[in-house]
Amino acid sequence: MSTHGGTSGTGLAGLLDDARALQPELARLRRAVHAEPETGLDLPRTQEKVLTALDGLGLDITLGKALTSVTAVVRSGAAAPTEPPVLLRADLDALPLTEATGLDYASRIPGAAHACGHDLHAAMLVGAARLLAARRDRLAGDVILMFQPGEEGHDGARLMLEEGLLDAAGPRAAAAYALHVTTSGARGEFGARPGTALAASGTVEVVFHGSGGHGAWPHAARDPIPALGAAIGALQTMVTRRFDALEPVLVSVGRVSAGTAPNIIPETAELSATLRAFSDAAHERLGAEVERVVHGIAAAHGLEAEVAYSDGYPVTVNDPDAAAFVGDVSVELFGADRFAWSERPALVSDDIGRVLAEVPGVMVSLGARPPGLDPHRAAPNHSPRAVFDESVLADGAALLAELALRTPKRKSLI
Repeated sequence: MSTHGGTSGTGLAGLLDDARALQPELARLRRAVHAEPETGLDLPRTQEKVLTALDGLGLDITLGKALTSVTAVVRSGAAAPTEPPVLLRADLDALPLTEATGLDYASRIPGAAHACGHDLHAAMLVGAARLLAARRDRLAGDVILMFQPGEEGHDGARLMLEEGLLDAAGPRAAAAYALHVTTSGARGEFGARPGTALAASGTVEVVFHGSGGHGAWPHAARDPIPALGAAIGALQTMVTRRFDALEPVLVSVGRVSAGTAPNIIPETAELSATLRAFSDAAHERLGAEVERVVHGIAAAHGLEAEVAYSDGYPVTVNDPDAAAFVGDVSVELFGADRFAWSERPALVSDDIGRVLAEVPGVMVSLGARPPGLDPHRAAPNHSPRAVFDESVLADGAALLAELALRTPKRKSLI
């Protein structure tokens, strides 16, 4: 990708013009990342593409040690920056599933696909980097660009924080913004909400231990399969009877496993479930209630149960002042019809919550549903058929850049 040169436009119109001039390059980068997806914390090919795209911009770049992250600092052109840094984040990793979109640039890697839009996030943050590098003289403070692997369950944000992310520019970052595309939102519509935005998450793995035998003589065995079935139903009932309906929590069993043949009673039966809640207290209690239910069912069936709980991500909480600021900037850039306040938090989770627990900021949503698709029929994020409209790339880059340019002027955030 060539360096965006020339004189940068001034004002909001100039920023948008420059961003939209970058659209073809950002789309090429997005498609290159999309076609060669990588999962987890080790994304060497994706890291290489990001570094190539940032080459020539004069950024201070640090590579991760525990993961293939890229932390790039856009230095202010001021002789003595007067304000602390602002952080902008994009996640880079794909999902472990096989794409079924039929796109010309669909994944060439079996079992890996950018079905959550992180390829768009990477391209938008590169676009923001270009816009900001061309406007160094307008930056009152430095900008930290966080290109993060491992959002999909690998806690990459925690690792980057441990490696000094917030202090990458010298002074500690004082505000942070991230943007996430969705197939459910109208194309080009930005959204945010103050306070709780995304849920806390965790995973529970359950193994019921019995004793195997012949399917014709179940009385001579201790069958774990009926206990497995009872647990699936009981966990749903537990949610509705042990928690206030006005404090939503969620248990979704996503994997069950038992047996090898119809006439063999197995020794063990297993389930895995995701747990979600909108408060850390409810989330902690949810894990304890799941364990209580599982052990009770195991005892009732004469079995033993092994329960392994792993904590996931904390609740993502948007700073109210920062959310109001995002709304104001979005409306000024794109008009009132391009921004909507989210009525409710979402039960999805994201490790951006770890960053926002350290500094005030916002997770912003951006609708990327292709035109003509019914919002109720469009394949959702994480579907192998999810398709995102990449025409939103330039506007996403413009919003991120303008938030970084203007945050120091919003004194309530720093």
